[in-house]
Amino acid sequence: MDPFLADLAKAADLCLKPYRHALRFSGDPPTTIGDCSDCVVLIEARDADGVRIPDRDLELEIYRSGDDLNLMLSAVSDEQAPMLWHGSHPVWMKASSGERCDRPAEGAPLEAMCRRIRALLVSAER
Repeated sequence: MDPFLADLAKAADLCLKPYRHALRFSGDPPTTIGDCSDCVVLIEARDADGVRIPDRDLELEIYRSGDDLNLMLSAVSDEQAPMLWHGSHPVWMKASSGERCDRPAEGAPLEAMCRRIRALLVSAER
């Protein structure tokens, strides 16, 4: 497994317990972590027995806006679920309009995962 994806999977496993996660790039993978400034990663969930739980799958878009690294996290199975934008701070948005909304009940672990992933990416750039 790609060491970069393995590190991201560890962050997902830690923050989104009790599920285990496998990650894969949607489209062409970047050649280095530093090149992952405009890529999409699919986060696939499994239960403790290894059974796929597609309802828990997430899509993570990693992109740059100027010098800032940003993450956009959304649920794959629910197009109406709020999306999390995470740059210097987390912002929850309605999927239908992009308007700000309150953090959903299950939002804190997702924010923690994004903080960890963003920290991994920023430290890898140095």
